[in-house]
Amino acid sequence: MEVIKNKEFGGERPLFASRDLRIEGVTIHAGESALKECSNIEAVNCRFEGKYPFWHVDGFVVKNCVFTSGARAALWYSRNLVMSDTVVDAPKMFREMDGVKLENVKIPDAQETLWHCRNVKMDNVEVNNADYLFMHSENIEINNYKQQGNYSFQYCRNVVIRNAVIDSKDAFWNTENVTVYDSEITGEYLGWHSHNLRLVNCRISGTQPLCYAHDLVMENCVMADDCDLAFEYSSVKADINGTIRSVKNPMAGSIVADGYGEIIIDANIKSPADCVLELRSGRETVR
Repeated sequence: MEVIKNKEFGGERPLFASRDLRIEGVTIHAGESALKECSNIEAVNCRFEGKYPFWHVDGFVVKNCVFTSGARAALWYSRNLVMSDTVVDAPKMFREMDGVKLENVKIPDAQETLWHCRNVKMDNVEVNNADYLFMHSENIEINNYKQQGNYSFQYCRNVVIRNAVIDSKDAFWNTENVTVYDSEITGEYLGWHSHNLRLVNCRISGTQPLCYAHDLVMENCVMADDCDLAFEYSSVKADINGTIRSVKNPMAGSIVADGYGEIIIDANIKSPADCVLELRSGRETVR
């Protein structure tokens, strides 16, 4: 493997079509497509300042690097990335990627990031300003995760999340086969139009959660006091610790809780309109 150490590059395509290359302590200044159409690349202790450095790359390791705000849209149309101990301070990262592993990574400006990606694994990752994160992505495993940013995980499929703190309005819309364990989810309109969303040992907050959901499952969850007008037109099987502030027109299934602040069943409920609401104490049916 060729090794380049402590060099600086700029302009257009300085390392285009490189193979079997390790760069250490290298700075990529302003320019475009520094490592486009490359394979088997290792970047260690490097700084990326120019646009689009890793496009159409197959097999690359990025360790202890920095992507500045100028390195926007840095990683697109590529495969088999392992990134660790890195700060990505630019938006629109990770598009059309297959095989992404992130560990100990921070993304302070994660707008429009991780779109149309497949086979993603993340551990100890923190993202902020992350509006529209993970749009249309699939086969995702996440652990030890912090997120601030709205409209996340829309249209995603086959996702497992553990030990997360997610602050996101409109999270998990139109998703399919998503499971979240041992996490805190804060944000309005959670999980609308989802299919097979499962929440286990989670705390959720925010108005009008989990409406229009299909085959929703909640196990040993807590709903904060601002979770009003929940479950409208949803098919649901839920076990909630504590009181649910209000439930409105759930379509089918069953809900068990310690209490209900308000139950709203009106003429607008949709068929089959047979959701059973119970109190945990004595399994008393209240509706």
